[in-house]
Amino acid sequence: MKTKRARFAAVTLAILLAVVATSAMTQISCYNSVAFGENADSPLKGSAENIKAWDIQKVFRKVNELYNDRVVSISTEQTVKVQQHPFFDDPFFNQFFGNQFRGQQAPRYQKRRGLGSGFIISKDGFVCTNQHVIKGVDKVTVKVNEKSYEAEIVGYDERTDLALLKIKSREKFTPVFIGDSDKVSVGDWAIAIGNPFGLDKTFTVGVISATARRDVDMMGGSQSHIQTDASINPGNSGGPLINIDGEVIGINRMIYSNSGGYMGIGFAIPMNQAKIVLEQLKEHKKVRRGFIGVQIVPFTEEYAKEIGLATNEGALVGAVVPNGPADKAGMAVGDVITKINDRDIKGFSDLIGEVEKAGIGKTLKMKVWRNKADVNLFVTVKERD
Repeated sequence: MKTKRARFAAVTLAILLAVVATSAMTQISCYNSVAFGENADSPLKGSAENIKAWDIQKVFRKVNELYNDRVVSISTEQTVKVQQHPFFDDPFFNQFFGNQFRGQQAPRYQKRRGLGSGFIISKDGFVCTNQHVIKGVDKVTVKVNEKSYEAEIVGYDERTDLALLKIKSREKFTPVFIGDSDKVSVGDWAIAIGNPFGLDKTFTVGVISATARRDVDMMGGSQSHIQTDASINPGNSGGPLINIDGEVIGINRMIYSNSGGYMGIGFAIPMNQAKIVLEQLKEHKKVRRGFIGVQIVPFTEEYAKEIGLATNEGALVGAVVPNGPADKAGMAVGDVITKINDRDIKGFSDLIGEVEKAGIGKTLKMKVWRNKADVNLFVTVKERD
């Protein structure tokens, strides 16, 4: 009797389990039958227009892969002095608390850390970055992919905000491809890769918004910048600005912002300018700047017409340094420098740029406008003291 009851209970349990399983399968089947979105492919997929966009997207992916081990993140460490609260030196404070804080009046020190970006420019481990990334630091670490290396500061130039590092390793590294920044035009694709806010290998895309932007940081001089709307944020400093061919055309330097964050306006140092500085930093650990010994003054359209020129393009000489290079070459006050080595000079910045690019000891052919006629002078560049 007990055996029959046991069999009956087992059969009943099996039936119940089967019912539950069937119910569960029915529910799953019902859920699977619910469709979210269209079952068919988007009508844009595979279209002629989309194929063109996909081709560009593939190029972006290839650029990202190409620069995976060429762009580096830079971390710095600096020891800074931290003063104690001024109350510790206050006699009134000591009346109440005695001398128990006197031993704490000595300054304390703490480590301050910073982040930036850079890129490899030689197989033996030279790295380009911004001067403000490594300014005043005690230690520099360069991270290539997931491997970290200690680096030394070879040299830096505050005026151009460029710095040259050397990775302390005998390994062979993969340098970037250098492009011609003089060929950059407004509307060209622009790709920025860097380490914003510590987010390593961040890839952003935009276009070239302007070229030859000058005096963007109120430093003056000949420094010009490439402007881009590719997203650049704190930590991108020193990273490369890359064209659609995968060539570095600039070094990301700064942004224009009221909030400290990205607002669509970023500036990069043109690579052709940077190469000159980096070569000098490698050879001399500093930048040797040339001069010709002239002072340039404002040149108005009215005065240009008065002396027989159609426009006020050129550099008007307001003073000549006695026994300087220009003086020895025959330059005179009132001369308008219009060309250097057959390159047009539109103003002071062009003049400075050509002199610095020429290098110490080079002789420049200068065309000047004097007494309503062109005069050719030959000026040898000397090193600025």
